[in-house]
Amino acid sequence: MALLDIRYRAGSLFVAVVVGQIILISAQVSSRRGVPILEAVTFGAFAEVQRAIFTGVSGVRRGWDGYVALRRAKDENESLRRQLAAAQIDLQRQRALADRSRGFERLLELRDQSTLTTVAAEIIAAGAMPDFRTVTIDKGANDGVKRDMAVIAPAGVVGRVVIPSRRAAKVQLLIDRNAAAGAIVERSRAQGVVTGGGDERLRMEFVSEAADIVVGDVIMTSGNDGIFPKGFVIGHVETVEKNGPAYKRILVKPDVDFRALEEVLVVIAPASGRDAAGSTE
Repeated sequence: MALLDIRYRAGSLFVAVVVGQIILISAQVSSRRGVPILEAVTFGAFAEVQRAIFTGVSGVRRGWDGYVALRRAKDENESLRRQLAAAQIDLQRQRALADRSRGFERLLELRDQSTLTTVAAEIIAAGAMPDFRTVTIDKGANDGVKRDMAVIAPAGVVGRVVIPSRRAAKVQLLIDRNAAAGAIVERSRAQGVVTGGGDERLRMEFVSEAADIVVGDVIMTSGNDGIFPKGFVIGHVETVEKNGPAYKRILVKPDVDFRALEEVLVVIAPASGRDAAGSTE
């Protein structure tokens, strides 16, 4: 065993000496370009290592830059989406304010044109039961609103106050099945009573057999009921059916769109002298 160990060490020493000689010779011997062979070999080896390291680092850097750019683009897109959503919401709010302003402008025009004392109110709720057509307004007894006061809109007659509270009031719409108003035909001055049917149409009843009524006639308030001021538009005649000398059915389409109603005027005091709308017999 000792002999083998000595031979192994001698062989290793011999190999080391040979390699050292080769290295020394390579350091002294130059290539055709004048560069020592050892330097050329060493440079080539280190160059490949540097190339590998540079390629890896460059790949990592590009990947990181791409990730950062992607995150930045994602954050910017998210910010743009939030800005767009905020702009859309603001646009809707501006439209709502514009519509509301136009509604109040029409109310002001109606109030200025009439000789009635009125108070403007907004509709804050609608009746839950389809058989009873009512709405709730945001004005009540504190604002001078009382029972049986007429409620009007720029398009025409809305209804009457049925239950006032301190700061709100319930309004029975003219299309309610229990509502009624004295009516007159603008063209022929024929009179009758307009009643609600619970739907979006009105019926004109108690009309004289000799009355002159045709489709398209304008129906207005007559003022005979003591609630609605005279001369305000109710609607237009939509259907006229006559059975012999008597009228069978007269349907009136209201000028007020009750489904889109938002603002109204409550008539606090009736007009003095001439009728509210300025019309005469």
